[in-house]
Amino acid sequence: MKRIDEFPTHEKNGIHYKPGRPIPFGAELVSDDCVNFSIYSKDATSCELLLYRLGAATPFLTIQLTDEFRVGSVYSVMVFDLDWENTEYGYRFDGPRDHAKGYRFDPTKILLDPYAKMVSGRDVWHERTYGDSDFQRRGRIIREDYNWEGDRPLEIPPKDLVIYEMHVRGFTRHESSGVKYKGTFAGIVEKIPYLKKLGINCIELMPVFEFEEFIPCLTDEYCNYWGYVTYNYFSPKNGYSHTGPLAMAVDEMKNMVKQLHKNGIAVILDIVFNHTGEYGDDGEHISFRGIDNRTYYIMNEDGSYSNYSACGNTLNCNNPVVRSFIIDSLRYWVSSYHVDGFRVDEAPIFVRGQDGTPMLSPPLLESLMDDPILSRSMLISEGWDPAGLSTIGEFSSTWADWNPRTRDTVKRFIKGGASDGPDVIRTIEGSPDMFPHGTPTSSVNYIVSHDGFTLYDSVSYQETHNETNAFSSPMDHDYDNCSWNCGAEGETDDPEVNALRRRQMKNAMTLLFLSRGIPMFWAGDEFANTQFGNNNAFSQDSETSWLDWTRLEKYADVFEYVSSLIAFRMAHPVIRRDSFFEGHNSSGYPELSWHGEKPWELDRNQPFLVFGFMYAEPAADFGTKEDSFILCAVNEHWEEHTFELPVIPEGMKWRTVLYSGDPENKMHGKFCAESIRLMPRSVMLLLGSAHG
Repeated sequence: MKRIDEFPTHEKNGIHYKPGRPIPFGAELVSDDCVNFSIYSKDATSCELLLYRLGAATPFLTIQLTDEFRVGSVYSVMVFDLDWENTEYGYRFDGPRDHAKGYRFDPTKILLDPYAKMVSGRDVWHERTYGDSDFQRRGRIIREDYNWEGDRPLEIPPKDLVIYEMHVRGFTRHESSGVKYKGTFAGIVEKIPYLKKLGINCIELMPVFEFEEFIPCLTDEYCNYWGYVTYNYFSPKNGYSHTGPLAMAVDEMKNMVKQLHKNGIAVILDIVFNHTGEYGDDGEHISFRGIDNRTYYIMNEDGSYSNYSACGNTLNCNNPVVRSFIIDSLRYWVSSYHVDGFRVDEAPIFVRGQDGTPMLSPPLLESLMDDPILSRSMLISEGWDPAGLSTIGEFSSTWADWNPRTRDTVKRFIKGGASDGPDVIRTIEGSPDMFPHGTPTSSVNYIVSHDGFTLYDSVSYQETHNETNAFSSPMDHDYDNCSWNCGAEGETDDPEVNALRRRQMKNAMTLLFLSRGIPMFWAGDEFANTQFGNNNAFSQDSETSWLDWTRLEKYADVFEYVSSLIAFRMAHPVIRRDSFFEGHNSSGYPELSWHGEKPWELDRNQPFLVFGFMYAEPAADFGTKEDSFILCAVNEHWEEHTFELPVIPEGMKWRTVLYSGDPENKMHGKFCAESIRLMPRSVMLLLGSAHG
């Protein structure tokens, strides 16, 4: 028996319907053949719901949502007798058409529901499912019935995270990846044994919400490969799913999350709420622009789009409706996809008010801080926007920030920048000067991300080589890559240059993983992947951007070195301390101390290229099996240097763990007495303990 409030009151073309429930927004299954549709528009004067048979060119039903179907500014309708699995839907809105006042209504446009949980139209990567149709991106209806088998977000403490940033397609698209389902969520699942061998416990996926691959006004040779052009914030990218044509992308992505969780690997999503794929004044009517332009976007006084994002438009994040939309989206990905956190692209836009000016107490940040569902989700900020606003260290203590100082100062230091030495020390400490109200885990330390050169290219290219990009950008010419080619531009057969490059990559990784904070690195850097000197491969769906897995064998020593560093970090909690500890611990030594070529002799505020740092790790403080000391000796000078080793308690001995100048790691476990000698541009990691 149906509930009384589910009885239809209207009928058209054999389909029954009635006024719906305003909340929740989107298309929600009420029963096996009944769907509730709800959408918000403040300024619209009319709204129509269009229902299509799957793949059909014209709708089988159009419902005019009169005032009977409107509560406040929300239009809703409950539709019965639907074969929902084979139904696509969209909306048409009419209203004021005054661009000078920000109104962009156009009743000829069929629009995508902002809350659609699945979108058809780009079911296969870089293909238009509906060709030149006037309705290319269509909402689909899903049943939330995935069997999670008891899975939940992992809630790994931030101090224990090792983040591996990757592009879903680029990670396995190359023929050398060895997976069956290349370039997909399923392909990542096939690579889980590799991820476990590497030792990471968190992947950060570049944008996976539905986005537009095709770049307006350019040929289809190029694409928005990176995905920073979202047009729907509730649906996974069909083109990243080998089951996309079967409408199974939702389950494929959920299965990826579940399988990663089973193996102790968390999932963070890179989210783009600063702008949308509708671009600027000449952009498409895909969704937001035609539904309620003045609500969703920050507008200039003349009705044009404010462009703090440098991508044509800026989302009006602190409008109450948009704020709720963002919160609803994040809650959905945590509750329905079990993701563990989010990296927010151009996060300062979260603090901009409805006129674009920064706010002292942005409502969106307050809502995120106190949200009951997101309370244990990792939140990471990219703390700068193209308009020049920086919020690094200014969000609440529950956030972490990408640390660009770590990125630049380590690369400059290892190529011989002595003046960057003091900042390298601050990085190793966890950047307390940048996060005075936070902890070391406020800093996401990285040397390379998707932006800029890969790690290999940072030590192999002096100049940027972006000749094949879709169009020029500031990164092509004005961006400081902080790179050094070690004596030859690009690939070379010179054995000395190649040996130096291997050492430099290992040196950089050593400083990254022995620093306090949350380490993050770019997929493929552990085996010297290259983009051939391209520092901005946003439009490159090609071997420029795909990981070349043949390099894993060629640079096996780099992989083993990085894997060993990660394992060492995870074995020693003193490195992962989540507070800015100063002074001595129960060892009687400073917990973190600084050394020159002679122990305890380093002026950390003056330029240097040769230094050492030592952690004291007493078992009583950290719950380890035994007391130990960790020493990292760093020589970024172009000459050899000798280090005198600090004296540690009687009965303990220094032994080599890793040496960047030892490709085969033959020195592992070697006893070191009073001093060590480091070749030019090399680092050595030693462990002092009572046992070998």
